[in-house]
Amino acid sequence: MKRARTKPKKGAPKKANRTKAEQRAETLEQILDAAELLFSRHGLHGVTLRDVALQVGVHTSLMHYYFEDKFALFKAVFDRRAHVTTDRRMKALDQYEKSAGANPTVAGALHAFLDTDFDLYTQGGDGWRNYGAFGSQLSNTPEGAAVFDEYFDPLVLRLIGILRKALPGVAEEDIFWGYHFVTGSFMHSLSRSGRLDRLSHGLCRSDDLPAVKARMADFMAAGFLALKRR
Repeated sequence: MKRARTKPKKGAPKKANRTKAEQRAETLEQILDAAELLFSRHGLHGVTLRDVALQVGVHTSLMHYYFEDKFALFKAVFDRRAHVTTDRRMKALDQYEKSAGANPTVAGALHAFLDTDFDLYTQGGDGWRNYGAFGSQLSNTPEGAAVFDEYFDPLVLRLIGILRKALPGVAEEDIFWGYHFVTGSFMHSLSRSGRLDRLSHGLCRSDDLPAVKARMADFMAAGFLALKRR
């Protein structure tokens, strides 16, 4: 059975006197938005360049003008927002460590690491929510592991460094396991799968990211502290 595709949105009225460079930039943004949406719904391997062309309403040959292949398109989609999230979270961690001085806490570090990103996905509109859902799928693929290594390793190691200070005497391996559990829960939350809605009969909604933000850092901090007590 053929998968139903979202109908292309009608473009905004054409502006007069646009340069060719402006037209190309606008088309490129439309392509990235469409690819981001489709990737968020069908994953990296469930989308073709033709699918994206149909979503935008252009000929497939135009896709090859902008991108050599689907992997190049995927990297462009990922790159467009990855720098924003890493820069914001790195600044939040820097500010937290400066304010905490010699006494950082696990909860404080996790709030700095998580809350800034939850704000992006909550307040950034459909594009950011699509990016989050795409990232949650991507995190379970070899291609995802490669780009996550490239873009996010310095940020993660920055967090690990603060957690080391907050957890003296805790084994290094436990700190890395703790991060593993944090990032798994974080990526699952960004998927907004709807499963929690059904399990709780509507009491909780998987797309209620402010509710997740209000709980996750403190919940995960308790897990780290349990390892310290052990």
